[in-house]
Amino acid sequence: MNKATESGPGALRPTPAPATDRSGEDRRQRKARQTREALADAAIDLILEHGLAAVTVEAVADRADVTRRTFSRHFGSKEAAALDFTRADGDSINAALRARPVDEPPLAAYRAAVRDWLDAPEAPALHRRARRRELLALVDTEPALFAAYERVRVDAQDESVRIIADRLGTDPARDQRPAVVVGAAAGVLTAALRSWARGGHEYDADLTAHVERAYAVLTGEAALAAPHIAQGK
Repeated sequence: MNKATESGPGALRPTPAPATDRSGEDRRQRKARQTREALADAAIDLILEHGLAAVTVEAVADRADVTRRTFSRHFGSKEAAALDFTRADGDSINAALRARPVDEPPLAAYRAAVRDWLDAPEAPALHRRARRRELLALVDTEPALFAAYERVRVDAQDESVRIIADRLGTDPARDQRPAVVVGAAAGVLTAALRSWARGGHEYDADLTAHVERAYAVLTGEAALAAPHIAQGK
């Protein structure tokens, strides 16, 4: 008889599988995610309350009720912690881009992926989360935050280029199209996010409408330019 199935006090018993929730996370993964989110929220709150220069990593860890060592397991800096939501948003956009129909034109696919990200109920985009708009507004005035933000943006766009290249069946090192499409589409999103964060012009606080207007500008300008390009002007 297999000892793993024997009964009695000395019997061996199979190790139970880790308990998982509906998303497939086990308890350890869920705890790690919750700790990461607590650290990110603490970094945002402290930076907005006291200013970037006055905030230390130790203060962020203390606010999240974890050790400095735990902070370092998740983030390399306070700026990276505060901007973790932007990395998650980039991942969400790229996941949506991978899921778009393969016959959809690349620019339309990227725009639709952004719309899917903005509308996703299970992972609310930044306009539905507290204080993200304030933090984005601060990015342009704090060089260290700006540098961290640019690193996240470049990483996300590099992945978008690879996704578009796969969709087109091409090598992005030899074919400009993936980089040009992503540069244009992601550039529109960046411009929309910056103007939304600043709260300027006549635009309202609805980020989805804000982004759609920005993409309408891009497609409108492209349509206006087409006849002039065709005529060699």
